[in-house]
Amino acid sequence: MAKQVKYNLSEKDIPKDWYNIVADLKNPPPPVLHPGTGQPVGPDDLAPLFPMEIIMQEVSAERYIEIPKALRDVYRQWRPSPLHRARRLEQALDTPAKIYYKYEGVSPAGSHKPNTALAQAFYNKKEGVKRLTTETGAGQWGSSLALAGAFFGLEVEVFMVKISYNQKPYRRAFMETFGATCHASPSTLTEAGKAILKENPDSTGSLGMAISEAVERAVQRDDTKYALGSVLNHVLMHQTVIGQEAIKQMEMADDWPDYVVGSTGGGSNFAGIAFPFIGEKLRGGRKTDIVAVEPAACPTLTKGRYAYDFGDTAQMTPLVKMHTLGASFVPPGFHAGGLRYHGMGPLVSQLTEEGEVQPRAYHQTECFAAGVAFAKAEGIVPAPESNHAVKAAIDLALDCKRDGTKKTILFNLSGHGYFDMQSYADFMAGKLKDEDFNQDELAMALAGLPKVAAE
Repeated sequence: MAKQVKYNLSEKDIPKDWYNIVADLKNPPPPVLHPGTGQPVGPDDLAPLFPMEIIMQEVSAERYIEIPKALRDVYRQWRPSPLHRARRLEQALDTPAKIYYKYEGVSPAGSHKPNTALAQAFYNKKEGVKRLTTETGAGQWGSSLALAGAFFGLEVEVFMVKISYNQKPYRRAFMETFGATCHASPSTLTEAGKAILKENPDSTGSLGMAISEAVERAVQRDDTKYALGSVLNHVLMHQTVIGQEAIKQMEMADDWPDYVVGSTGGGSNFAGIAFPFIGEKLRGGRKTDIVAVEPAACPTLTKGRYAYDFGDTAQMTPLVKMHTLGASFVPPGFHAGGLRYHGMGPLVSQLTEEGEVQPRAYHQTECFAAGVAFAKAEGIVPAPESNHAVKAAIDLALDCKRDGTKKTILFNLSGHGYFDMQSYADFMAGKLKDEDFNQDELAMALAGLPKVAAE
């Protein structure tokens, strides 16, 4: 049997700064627009939602932003996360490729999400905020913010997409264990939720709907702010601790990836692993092909339009230019709940438009099959979201087998699937079905995109 190899860093190797890829982009990012005026937003426009230090990070063009020592001390509980050489998987595939994975499931919440949840809670606490509202899909983000709220003494209210709320009761229990309040979205607690339920009482929910509810609750109280688990620049930047560590670990292995792979829903774990490698390339350094993997049932990068759109269903958020399926688009209820979002992070979208990112899409059953194969070889059950990256890594390794090429593949195993075992049970019982989005509904959602003069 092949020997598994793990590359560990020490606490002194925890990154001291977040990496901001905006500093290295070929073109400046398109401005964020006010939903009412259509004009670029300023810091004051975002103040009802975010603390000022987060806002300044969101609009920053500095290459590096210092991670506060108090936050790095919290990161030490699980960072640096390990990087593994998947020798047993390589052997099972009989591939000449070398496969590495960065494992973020070692965090207290079991995923990459605490990297930004703790940062956002830290800055909100510093500004005197008492309460945070948020949305969550599969529950990994809600779990992480609940954890961060417990660490920093903040109340947390979570609106969880209804189908995931029903599918994943243990995620809900995890949030409540850390003191958070969790609601199925759409709910009757907000005007946005009541409007959605009036039109469709059986709505299974979407991240866009849950965002609307969380934002509405945040702006109603002066002691409350909103926290977002993906999409926006500051969130993606907080995740770059992953890729910065991975670069050091690949150097420890005396290797460099030909491919870096990440699953994509809003872009946070993908950006975390990929942005530091893209930055290296943009600055004239070592080159890597970057692969973003999304669900075929919610194919934002592969089927969406690059346009200005709202981040939420009720059209309360600022307009950002991104790959989108339309804010009113409701994806089918497949199990990778963290990837059921109509839009993609603006920076991920821009880099895709500029040819730096190669997107691909897979159906859920082939991703679960890849996850089972990975688990049998490596001993870790991946989260349903992470299975998309596993599937792409396996496909790339099998390409090497067919071509006889020796490539190095690195992917982000963004979380474990131990709260998602019902979905694995359904898969193994043959109950898990591939679902495609409704083409007519997509066309209607895209037809409803806002008209923006900036385009």
